[in-house]
Amino acid sequence: MEFRPVLMIIGALTATLGVAMFLPAIADAAVGNPDWIVFVASGLFTALAGAGAWAASSGGARQLSTRQAFMLTALVWIVLSAFGSLPLFWSGLGLSFTDAVFESVSGLTTTGATIMTELESAPPGLLLWRGLLQWFGGLGIVVMAIAVLPMLQVGGMQMFRAEAFETPDKILPRAAQIAGGMTAIYVGLTAACAAFYWGAGMSLFDAIVHSMTTLATGGYSTRNGSIESYHSTAIDYIAVAFMILGSLPFLLYLRLLRGQVWSLLRDSQVKTFLSLIAVTSAIIVGVQVGGGFHTGEEAVRHALFSVTSVMTGTGYATIDYGAWGPLSVTVFFIITFFGGCAGSTSCGIKTFRLQVLYIDLRHHIQQILFPSGVFVRRYNRRPLPETVSASVMSFVFIYLLAFFVLALALSLTGLDTTTALSGAATAISNVGPGLGEIIGPTGTFQPLSDISKWLLAAGMILGRLELFTVLVLFMPRFWRG
Repeated sequence: MEFRPVLMIIGALTATLGVAMFLPAIADAAVGNPDWIVFVASGLFTALAGAGAWAASSGGARQLSTRQAFMLTALVWIVLSAFGSLPLFWSGLGLSFTDAVFESVSGLTTTGATIMTELESAPPGLLLWRGLLQWFGGLGIVVMAIAVLPMLQVGGMQMFRAEAFETPDKILPRAAQIAGGMTAIYVGLTAACAAFYWGAGMSLFDAIVHSMTTLATGGYSTRNGSIESYHSTAIDYIAVAFMILGSLPFLLYLRLLRGQVWSLLRDSQVKTFLSLIAVTSAIIVGVQVGGGFHTGEEAVRHALFSVTSVMTGTGYATIDYGAWGPLSVTVFFIITFFGGCAGSTSCGIKTFRLQVLYIDLRHHIQQILFPSGVFVRRYNRRPLPETVSASVMSFVFIYLLAFFVLALALSLTGLDTTTALSGAATAISNVGPGLGEIIGPTGTFQPLSDISKWLLAAGMILGRLELFTVLVLFMPRFWRG
């Protein structure tokens, strides 16, 4: 395999990450925090390492083969997570190497699980860096989901290949075209979110950081109490709106800008996703009212916020929904796996796969009831190919298998059943908080052992890269072919 194109792209992205480290350096220098030196040193080291890798490998092929694309997709998140951990490790907070890597992986995969316990006293540069990690990770996920995964036919994503560009065999030109349009939309939505947060009462700094982590559906906050710290109904609803916007297909935003006004609302995946949020929120409202926890608008707001946060994988919290009883815990555990739409910053199994599973189940029942009937399976008013159904079923099976294996491994490290199961679910689905007293909405991942943290970090990367992108690298045939 020719590694030069892979190394060239990784080098360019690493250099970009290094340059971005100077932004937190400026934030720290502005308030006189000595950690600005840490960010400058980390930025120089990272930028020089990336530029060196790019220079050493440039001048090669301008296209990627399928095998190179698999390799690139897996390595990018690993390499950038390693370099992204340097400012965290070298900062004055005294984080261990394991904690720094965990926080960096959680940021770039937009998981939002954190080991930091004193956010209010953390320097602004570090808080900004956590936000930037999630913001860059969210943008990278959108480009990967639109330009790379459909071509690689991962988990049924080939269904969206024709919707992107006409040249699915040319990954680099596609990625460049997509990155330009998606970045403009991404920046615009982030700026709008920051403006709304600022207008609703957040400080400008908090508004900027939260806008990056909201649109990336990442969930990192500048406060220990997350969004609840602001005690603002307006901020709660703004967060809900932009968590949803970050979980919708970004290609549809591009169509919206090109004049196809109704494309977003007519999309089957979007309608199903919004319906799932509405129905689940109604159930949680009933749980609160029936249990005497909250009533009226407060019950609706807490339900809508918590359901949206968990289903989109953002992980913000306004309340400990685990205290609402076993039914609430069960519902939130189930929707942890759902995720948002394909081609968004969201995570999980994704709405379109749930739709495909339902369509296949309905088709099977129809064939049992009417053996002589002819039934055509359709998705978004188009025939559903057999290859997509097979890919989706394989993905969901491997997804659940990976969850159970990770949960078992976590339980062997000494974690209780609730923490092990919810930790595995939140890592594979890139949600952030789990359930229980330790890693629940009001807790952190700090008390876990180093082994547990490394297992969870591996689960975050595996889930973020749609499993097959990583697992295929462990097949001997991949390296022989």
